[in-house]
Amino acid sequence: MGKVFFDICISLDGYIAGENRGPENPLGSGGVKISHWLFQQKSFLEHLSLSGEGMTGRDNDIVEETFSRIGANIMGKRMFEEGEANWPEKAPFGTPVYVLTHQMREPWVRPGGTTFFFTNESIDSVIEKAKHSAGSKDVRISGGADIIQQYLNAGYVDEFSIHIAPVLLGNGLRLFENLDKDKISVEITDSISSNQVTHIRYKVVKYN
Repeated sequence: MGKVFFDICISLDGYIAGENRGPENPLGSGGVKISHWLFQQKSFLEHLSLSGEGMTGRDNDIVEETFSRIGANIMGKRMFEEGEANWPEKAPFGTPVYVLTHQMREPWVRPGGTTFFFTNESIDSVIEKAKHSAGSKDVRISGGADIIQQYLNAGYVDEFSIHIAPVLLGNGLRLFENLDKDKISVEITDSISSNQVTHIRYKVVKYN
């Protein structure tokens, strides 16, 4: 059985998206800048079948390692709506993706192995389905912030990585709000820096 994790880009002042985000402004005002390092990596371009040679090095290795471990994804409705309007035809997942939403629709099959399943079931039921789909691989909680917070508070997340970009957004969507601090503690297990981003991996310590 694999792990449950999330992996997310964040600004230096703690935001994962800017203000006024939506399908016409994905990641909000200035939010794309926090993922600028990612969009330059060879593994990212190849994974999405995008043109360009791309950068290699430790940043690229981390992207490749992350893609290779994922067997299923879980995301919220708002993240899906922003992505549906902006992802290339080959959506950036290549796995089953469970979308938590009250607006049900038939599964949406995309090229490259991505199928979106829309469900209004509990987060407990969805994580079990995702684990079954992932098999021996890991389940990634893709976002947004509310979905990540729900799974953290419920004790399902084993570890996570944040990629801190040297960008100040000033306002926007914070990742670490609405958490039960009495139930969650973390330990740093790895830290790697380049001139574009700092990667920090954490183990989640769970309390009853």
